Amino acid sequence: MKKEQSIILRRYSYSILLITFLFFGTGGNLVLAQTSNFTEYSGEILDSSNNKPLVFATLSIDGTNVSTITNSEGEFALKVPKVNINGSLTIAFLGYKTRRIEIAQLKKEKNKILMDEFVMALSEARIDAPNDAKALVIETLDKRGENYLNENTVMTAFYRETIKKRRANVSLSEAVVNIYKAPYSSNKKDALELYKARKSTDYSKLDTVALKLQGGPFNTLFVDMVKYPDYIFTPETLTYYNFSFDSSTRVNNQLIYVINFSQKPEIVNPLYTGKLYIDAENKILTSAIYSLNITDRRLAAQMFVRRKPRNAEVWPTEVSYRVDYREKNGKWYYGYSNVLLEFKIDWDKRLFNSVYSMSCEMAITNWEPNIDNVIPRSKNRIKTSIILSDEAIGFADPNFWGAYNIIEPEKSIESAIRKIQRQLRRDKSYTDGTSKP
Repeated sequence: MKKEQSIILRRYSYSILLITFLFFGTGGNLVLAQTSNFTEYSGEILDSSNNKPLVFATLSIDGTNVSTITNSEGEFALKVPKVNINGSLTIAFLGYKTRRIEIAQLKKEKNKILMDEFVMALSEARIDAPNDAKALVIETLDKRGENYLNENTVMTAFYRETIKKRRANVSLSEAVVNIYKAPYSSNKKDALELYKARKSTDYSKLDTVALKLQGGPFNTLFVDMVKYPDYIFTPETLTYYNFSFDSSTRVNNQLIYVINFSQKPEIVNPLYTGKLYIDAENKILTSAIYSLNITDRRLAAQMFVRRKPRNAEVWPTEVSYRVDYREKNGKWYYGYSNVLLEFKIDWDKRLFNSVYSMSCEMAITNWEPNIDNVIPRSKNRIKTSIILSDEAIGFADPNFWGAYNIIEPEKSIESAIRKIQRQLRRDKSYTDGTSKP
């Protein structure tokens, strides 16, 4: 039994999310490109009762596929094409009433959009749900060809990955990518093409190791569990989980079943625990939040650590995932996902260990049908082994993104970038002989 579990775990774990530790001495045109004719709006999405920031709230321009998402501080930046300036904006957040606002009513900056929590009636909260939570999950995944985009599409996505040493940001990489997404009913994998990428890293704060995240945007794309269910739920692994119903909620005024899942106590290998949010009427997965159950740090380390220094033990302390789906004209599609990996490095002959976290997130900001099923040549596609920080070029160009929508950076990230840039300028001036140490 243990051997069978181990084989399945190796086959279906998120093995693409790998960390490389390396010693370094201590001494094409974008298919969905927008024009520059746009107006940018920024602000924050807040709970109307307590002004609490709403994290990962979705903002979409009605009648288009243009959208963005709030950051971990509830802040957003949205670039609206001039042709849509007289349109409306829809803001959605799980458990809150959907809001629609005329774009013309927005200020260019410092908008505060308040959202009202949806309070369910007691009778509705106790609505009769199906008796078998596991059967509902299977039915939902089986209906992916019916409820999700079943055509070839080309999606524009913004991707960001960060590395922190404890609470300090020490590395940031960002990219705009094209996703050539296959229909949800197809077993064909999606293809990715890198359009723009940039990075900023303060290697002086990384001790004696350089951390690299292998897989880049694929780390977040494979969290699309409707398209890639085998990375978490397979006919074999489904039997290793317990499923149960939690209290229901709402999103976009639709009743949502909340299903808890966790691995059975007798399963020794690390699997997952979390919540699935399923549209009650149409059996559609709208969101999922889950994490790896790290019962054995040695096995967990084997899943994620590619290489490490000989004089150190490395293991993850937290691995968590989130995926959100969006809807247009009755069809749902992958909209946003993130991955967080926290880990420790225990050095030989050192009193204190090092604590790092690596996170990555990707948001779809636009898409269109890929009628002719045009796919980039193999040499132009991103490989699943990509290390984005090796492909990026730096943070020198202030107009790097142009009209592309991105996820608003957190204040801590902006501060880290400025500090790193100042250090690089000082280092360059010293090397050039234009200043003294």
